[in-house]
Amino acid sequence: MKPLVRHERVDEDVREAIQYLLVNAPASALDFVAVLEQTFLQIQRRPAIGSPRYAHELNLPDLRFWPCKRFPYLVFYVESAQQIDVWRILHSSRDIPNWLQPNESEN
Repeated sequence: MKPLVRHERVDEDVREAIQYLLVNAPASALDFVAVLEQTFLQIQRRPAIGSPRYAHELNLPDLRFWPCKRFPYLVFYVESAQQIDVWRILHSSRDIPNWLQPNESEN
């Protein structure tokens, strides 16, 4: 299995999701963390499992995403020869192309 490398934005995305769940569904916050870890393992075992749906729209040919079971979050990642880079974890109701664009502060 290739190592999974999470970008800094991923940690922010996870914190935001957990904060939301702690306020709105506290009993499911720990479940979300467990499901997210399972999702990471699925991606590591079979990186091609993810959908390339947004790859064409964003002109990022290797971009894929895979949903978290039981939660409306999508894990966006790119596989390289050495590793799997997780870029974002976004709620499925967001404007995905807009949220995947780099922030001005990151340029």
